[in-house]
Amino acid sequence: MKFEIYSGYVPATYTTHDLPGGPHLAHAYLPESECAALSIYIPVGSRDETGNIPSGLAHFSEHMAFKGTKTRSAKELTLAIESGGGQANACTSEDYTVYEAQGEAELMPVLINVLTDMVWHSTFPKNEICLERDVIGEEITMIRETPSDHINDLLAAATWPEHPLGQSISGSLKSIAKIDRACLLDFATTHHFRDDIVIATAGPMPVDAILKILLPLLPKEFKPPTPRSKQTLSPCREIIERRHTDQLQLALAWHTPGRQAPERHALRLLSLILGESSSSRLFTELREERGLCYQVGSEVSLFEETGALQILAGLDPESRKESLETILKETTDLAQNGPRAGELERAKRLAIAQSKLGFESTSAHCSWVGEGLLFFGHIPSPQQARENLLQVTDQQVQAIAKKIFAQKPAMAEIRAKGR
Repeated sequence: MKFEIYSGYVPATYTTHDLPGGPHLAHAYLPESECAALSIYIPVGSRDETGNIPSGLAHFSEHMAFKGTKTRSAKELTLAIESGGGQANACTSEDYTVYEAQGEAELMPVLINVLTDMVWHSTFPKNEICLERDVIGEEITMIRETPSDHINDLLAAATWPEHPLGQSISGSLKSIAKIDRACLLDFATTHHFRDDIVIATAGPMPVDAILKILLPLLPKEFKPPTPRSKQTLSPCREIIERRHTDQLQLALAWHTPGRQAPERHALRLLSLILGESSSSRLFTELREERGLCYQVGSEVSLFEETGALQILAGLDPESRKESLETILKETTDLAQNGPRAGELERAKRLAIAQSKLGFESTSAHCSWVGEGLLFFGHIPSPQQARENLLQVTDQQVQAIAKKIFAQKPAMAEIRAKGR
């Protein structure tokens, strides 16, 4: 597949290529870019940690990929990229893990060499495992002790009870204590050699040059993944955690259709109208009109078969009742009456502008082609995605609002003791 788009005034050509053994390459050719970006997507995340697999294993494995390979120490991995002015990072989500790097265009061969080494030749040194367990433990504690971060874990548990989507991506201090070298090696053997891996590249290097560097560095064999088990969704719950705090963290969530559902475009605009901007209903009502909070917002998280629309706010505990009533009043109004005059058009303009601004970076093109191929099996056209947003009607926004807000929401709170 091959097609062109225009990001501002710079043409970009998107192509996909089947690699030996099954993985796929998604390439964004940006002939005028001065930068290069590379991502390797492994389709495994915290939702795959079921049965005897300890929670936090995917995240732990991601950390350990930076701790040394058969030919490079941890320091040598870092210096190989940063000495050339580049940077490398990684991220674990509920359903995928991504290793990524970016730098000046001429650094692309180094980025490919180092990231493929990390993903397919990590050695998981025993001494590094012990040290990194302490580091991840501090990360878990930091999140736990930051209410505005910890509320996300509580909301996930309330939204997806008895489901792997509801467990913390980082795991717990108890679960990561069970992770040893054998566990990490088994994880890498099972998932880092899957034939559904997606490699994404972006920059001025033509795809033939990319393939010339990449192909000799690929493993000789990949294998089909074990199909992800489907689990029934339980009804949402309410979770309240009490601690010494002067601020109430309040979060709500409603189940939504998944990332490939036709309603996803209307859902995106619904969230924008509700709470993703300074002109949104929740920001205007709770902060500007009533002064109930400093920060409030909404967001949508989408997965293969389901998703969630979430609302989060930090409040004065005394304003809880009024804030909750205001939030539910707005969600009910959207379900019963749909968008008000001008709201949908403003949300569309914001969504289109955000899309165009995002494509100003080489890394954004890399993410677009990689995630498109990973989640949809092809690279979506940005122009078509924008056109899909423009075609959404008031009636479609009201329909998705009516569908999701008819449910009893999940609710999570972090409040002061004694309240």
